Amino acid sequence: MTEGEARKIVLAELNNVAPESDAGKIDPQADLREALDIDSLDFLNFITALHKVHGIIVPESDYPKLLTVTGAVAYIAQRKP
Repeated sequence: MTEGEARKIVLAELNNVAPESDAGKIDPQADLREALDIDSLDFLNFITALHKVHGIIVPESDYPKLLTVTGAVAYIAQRKP
């Protein structure tokens, strides 16, 4: 998967979790929880959507790798064919 495709997935799922925010306008290096004003349950919903909708399994030990848009895009691009 290309990074562009992975970015579309990340932004779409973040916009589903935080529809009042525009995930595409946040700093790609910013902590998603702070930038989108989401709590840990919203972040877990983001991780769950990646699995349910896109088949991407994210072990709990890897959650910190998805705390930024940049990290989430890189993670997904490496794991989804």
